[in-house]
Amino acid sequence: MLAHLSVNNFAIVKSLQLELSKGMTTITGETGAGKSIAIDALSLCLGGRAEAGMVRQGEEKTEVSAAFILDNNLNATRWLEDNDLLDQKECILRRIITKDGRSRAFINGSPVPLSQLKALGQLLINIHGQHAHHQLMKSEYQMSMLDQYAGHVSLVKETRSAYQMWRQADNQLNQLKENSQQNQAQVQLLEYQIKELNELAIGEEEFTELEQEHRRLANSGELATTCQQAIELIYEGQEVNALSLLQSANHALLELAELDEKLATLPNMVAEAIIQLEEANSELRNYLDSIDVDPERMAYVEERYSKVMSISRKHYIAPETLYHHHQDLLKQIAQLDCSEDKLQELESNVAKQYQQFATCADKLHKSRSRYAKELDKLITNSMHELSMEKAKFCIEVNHETTHPSPLGFDTVTFLVSTNPGQPLQPIAKVASGGELSRISLAIQVITAQKVDTPSLIFDEVDVGISGPTAAVVGKMLRTLGESTQVLCVTHLPQVAGCGHQQLFVSKQAKAGKTETQMKRLDNEQRVAELARLLGGSQITESTLANAKELLIAA
Repeated sequence: MLAHLSVNNFAIVKSLQLELSKGMTTITGETGAGKSIAIDALSLCLGGRAEAGMVRQGEEKTEVSAAFILDNNLNATRWLEDNDLLDQKECILRRIITKDGRSRAFINGSPVPLSQLKALGQLLINIHGQHAHHQLMKSEYQMSMLDQYAGHVSLVKETRSAYQMWRQADNQLNQLKENSQQNQAQVQLLEYQIKELNELAIGEEEFTELEQEHRRLANSGELATTCQQAIELIYEGQEVNALSLLQSANHALLELAELDEKLATLPNMVAEAIIQLEEANSELRNYLDSIDVDPERMAYVEERYSKVMSISRKHYIAPETLYHHHQDLLKQIAQLDCSEDKLQELESNVAKQYQQFATCADKLHKSRSRYAKELDKLITNSMHELSMEKAKFCIEVNHETTHPSPLGFDTVTFLVSTNPGQPLQPIAKVASGGELSRISLAIQVITAQKVDTPSLIFDEVDVGISGPTAAVVGKMLRTLGESTQVLCVTHLPQVAGCGHQQLFVSKQAKAGKTETQMKRLDNEQRVAELARLLGGSQITESTLANAKELLIAA
């Protein structure tokens, strides 16, 4: 449930701290005071659209946070665990909007993308707005309401996934068929290029090794001469060489070390240099002996090197990438090779994926049909309670296999008859404005009882309703509040009086700016507010008495 709402610098709200309780909480206020402003701010915390105009004039940013208690909300707890965002049994959502329209979102102090805020918000609160009856005329919204009531989240997800897998397989098959004709010229070119590269058969690291050998063979004479010179300078010089000089230096240092112990380490250092020099001389001697000028090998390397360079220029690539280019061409031609076996394999996969989708869609259809009948009775009874005694409600679920969609084969239509003898017709064709509001309210109240969300918000859903019907609406919402948290923004005293607690919204001017404030009403204040709603600005003994009766009747 929603335990606390904090709003700062949002629209005409300077600062608002709101503690909320279980049961049904009603929100009333003066016209233009912004009764729905707390709901609008809360919508931001649930991932709603942000605009720079939401920031209070003269301020740098808007900040809204909402704290929820997760005692019995297993779905939200599991979601937080899966996303490594769980923090004991409390959940805090926070949203910051800057005056230039930038937005940041947080869950339990951790920054998150807006998509995660929306996903979690749907598990915490369900908002029913005053314009729900407009959405009610849309077929996709009608199907969504039925699926929510039936608890089809997993089944819809499974059906959507199966549909996507089938469409993906079908697209691959169609693409292959299309490419089989369009790519013949490309296949012929690839075959020619691959044949040439197959004949060359270059290894993955061959060019690097070939280039090194080519350089070595081409410079073998210079390598031999320079190696011999280095050997003579190190070891074989007749008069003087590096080794003999180091040996003389080492002998002198040994004599010095006997005279002064501070020089004792120097002979060892020179001795190590002598060892290194001897090893270098040995390596050079071995390398010199390995130099073999083979004219046949030289000719082969020259020819191979030239061929690699020629083909790489032909393909407009660096010679060292020729091997990988060859592999890429082989992959391309494999993808373009529309063999009969490949076609049969894809056709078989398409049939398999379609069958899986059809199985999910059929399962979804059967469940929708069953829950549609259940809703028919409940919503019809609810409409009767809302002074539509002769009305009848029916959900038509049509199974059309020729029109598959991610939601299966079904189309869902809400039908209604408001008068005796009148045939069932789509809601948009039959219901008047007032009737549409009552039908929408009946549907929302009934479906809310099954939706697994611990907090429900009704934002002026009672528009177009009055008198005894309003009292029934209040009773309905209060009954709903016995099992879940209900927040209801209303202008009707009959509905406001049914709340377990009541909040009052007002506005006043401070320092040339308008501020909205919200406070919890005690029993005496509730009587006065209900009397105001009943009689307007003139509160009389009669309206006060009626207000008290409303509270007692709740």
